[in-house]
Amino acid sequence: MAVLDQLPALIGVVVGSIGSYAAQSLTERRVWRRQRDERWDEKRFETYGRYAGALKAQLRIAQRIGASLGFADVTDPLEPAEGLPLFADAESVRATEWESVLLVGDAATIAAARNWHETVWTVELLIREGPVDAQLWTRAHQLASAARDSFYESARRDLGIKGTPPPSGQWPRQWRAELSG
Repeated sequence: MAVLDQLPALIGVVVGSIGSYAAQSLTERRVWRRQRDERWDEKRFETYGRYAGALKAQLRIAQRIGASLGFADVTDPLEPAEGLPLFADAESVRATEWESVLLVGDAATIAAARNWHETVWTVELLIREGPVDAQLWTRAHQLASAARDSFYESARRDLGIKGTPPPSGQWPRQWRAELSG
């Protein structure tokens, strides 16, 4: 009879142990998932930042070459003979960073990143093809600027950054008109 008297207490201990184990397991699983998500958010942030930096470096080289071709919206002219090898090196860096974007990015951000680097390639092709029409030069840079804005908007959404994205750079800036106006 003594065992039957203690049975409810034993059942309570077993049920309590199982409940405690289940609660602890669920808590640990949630903590692990949250930490994993934070790590991946940090990796995506770093990856997107490095990729954007690589593309900006390419575009900056193209703009400097453009300055040597007579486009007044950029200073620090760089002759094409010097700049094109730098552009090729910058493209290698961008291509390496691209692989990381493909690994960690969501589909919309990857598409926006691809569009941005294709518009930068368009600027390079204008330089390589020879005399560049000023309207084409400006239009290519406007497309690159819009693609950049789209990339940042998509990356911010993927990273869960709330709020409106920063305003567009509106390239090329009309700084002379701003000064005289």
